[in-house]
Amino acid sequence: MPGEGQSSAAAEAAALPLERIDVSDPRLYERDVAGHYFARLRREAPVHYCADGRYGPFWSITRYADIVRVNAADDLFSCDYRQGGHVLGYERLFREHGVDARMFQSTDAPVHTAQRKAIAPIVARASVREMEDAIRARAVAILDGLPVGETFDWVERVAVELTTQVLATLFDFPWEERRLLTRWSDVAVTEPGFGIVATWAERREALEACFARFAELWQERLGVPAGADLLSLMVHSPATRDLSPAEFLGNLINLIVGGNDTTRNSLTGGVVALNRYPAQYARLRAEPALVERMVPEIIRWQTPISHMARTARADYEVGGKTIRAGDRVALWYLSGNRDEEAFEQAEAFDIERPNPRRHCAFGFGAHHCVGYRLAELQLRVTWEEILRRFHTVEVVGAPRRVCSNIIHGYASLPVRVIPW
Repeated sequence: MPGEGQSSAAAEAAALPLERIDVSDPRLYERDVAGHYFARLRREAPVHYCADGRYGPFWSITRYADIVRVNAADDLFSCDYRQGGHVLGYERLFREHGVDARMFQSTDAPVHTAQRKAIAPIVARASVREMEDAIRARAVAILDGLPVGETFDWVERVAVELTTQVLATLFDFPWEERRLLTRWSDVAVTEPGFGIVATWAERREALEACFARFAELWQERLGVPAGADLLSLMVHSPATRDLSPAEFLGNLINLIVGGNDTTRNSLTGGVVALNRYPAQYARLRAEPALVERMVPEIIRWQTPISHMARTARADYEVGGKTIRAGDRVALWYLSGNRDEEAFEQAEAFDIERPNPRRHCAFGFGAHHCVGYRLAELQLRVTWEEILRRFHTVEVVGAPRRVCSNIIHGYASLPVRVIPW
């Protein structure tokens, strides 16, 4: 049953005039109440115009089928940073306040295609398979070091540590400095005052430090033969070796956030989900092989990236509404993965859900998440090792959520691990 806070939030979402609903407000995600607004939009205004949004006027696409349709129409909708970029607020986060970061995610073909191709080999199917033993060893070491029977923060001790170790390995980043990657990822997707940095100047300084450190590593890689890590691939690929400073910083942020936040928040979301649906946890314990099917269900249920944005290149009709050329459009993956027309009992967590990979959490079309295989591998391996060691990862307090309309995630989660 929903708690008093959720009941109040549901009533608030139901009472607010449609034209005043602004699902771009990061506080809705910090309070974990955005779902009430999305449920109403799917029912009453699945293609919804917000004239006075926090990041300017925009359309919200909230039903699964419409999200798939628009997301796949790469010729009709642009991600280009000069047109607004791939997330709401791109200008504020990455082009103002002294920061200029041009991500390949915020470009269109042919630039996007070439830069994506440069990094694709390290996350290709064969390469990811070769990483399994190393990732398993890291997961084992982290899990074996947990304080059995004591309360600790799952986000800090497991989710952050594992994903940061893997990301440091992908970049061949100095091991003792690896937590800088976590810091830079958090800073990149957060505005001042939302729990990470206090001012725009502090945020700019952190991202400048990210650029400076990677610039040093870039120069080091230039002087040696091409390696297999992400930075070496960028250094030696014709598509990325001549990046401008803005493109270099943008692509670093793109890769750091993509390699960190998706897996990190899905690792935590899986713990939250299994505690909320204990019958599913019991089913998993009885048949650990269900981990394979549980992984995409975790990603659907959590949806670690709440939205991606586009700018219409031409007038386009969807859901009975006409989006005009130049309009900003937000594709709310978090809403699409809760659409009852696409998923039976969509709010529920079901590790035996039919066709679990049908979710929209990784996007579609040319901008489909390039590292999805690596994210799934980390989740599968970690849960296989959890089940070998612990009867339960027990949530013992309320999660603290990230204040962001981009990252749907957790700042902390108090748990205890209970062995078999």
